[in-house]
Amino acid sequence: MKNIQLLSGIALIALSFTSCKDEKQEKAQRTVDSYVTYVDSVKNVAAADLKENWKTVESEYDRKAQEAELALADIKDNSAATEKINTSKVKYEEFRKEMTAVFAPPAPSPKQQLRNALFGEGKIGDDMSFSWVNAQNIHSVYQQFVHTVENNKDRYSREDWDEIKLLYEALDSRKNTVEKEGLTSEDNRKIAGLKIKFAPMYTVNRMGAKSEENKEAKK
Repeated sequence: MKNIQLLSGIALIALSFTSCKDEKQEKAQRTVDSYVTYVDSVKNVAAADLKENWKTVESEYDRKAQEAELALADIKDNSAATEKINTSKVKYEEFRKEMTAVFAPPAPSPKQQLRNALFGEGKIGDDMSFSWVNAQNIHSVYQQFVHTVENNKDRYSREDWDEIKLLYEALDSRKNTVEKEGLTSEDNRKIAGLKIKFAPMYTVNRMGAKSEENKEAKK
């Protein structure tokens, strides 16, 4: 009788162990399936909604991906589950690249690119405001402007030179205001030297650009 009870106890423990093991494996499989479903479902969300919540989407993806990877250890034969995870990884990476391109801000216009190069990223927009230029930084602003023009003078079109002249005159106008706000005589002298360098460079190269355009038009 004792032997029967002992065997029954062992069988019960074994059954309980198997049951727990099966439950653990099923839970792991559900975790993998949840990851796969998330990747498939997020691809069906409107781009506008994704853009607004992209950080949350990325955070949730990383969490589910990590959980799915860890769950593989609890699946006895996990080759099919591994393939599912790898396929979803590829899907999501392709989707991420696609969304990155969609969410990227539009490339600045050629005119804005020129302004960015001459003054710094986003410093001068459509409003042509130079209010950020002051007595402390105006010399460095002129310096960047003139040196950038000098380094790229052979690449500019006639339209570029016209834009450069417009910006130069606007900067000069700002200088008239800044002179009354504490511009040092040393910086004023240095700016004068840069202006002397710019004037003939503009005249010669603008004429050259126009001449090249006329030649191209005749062809």
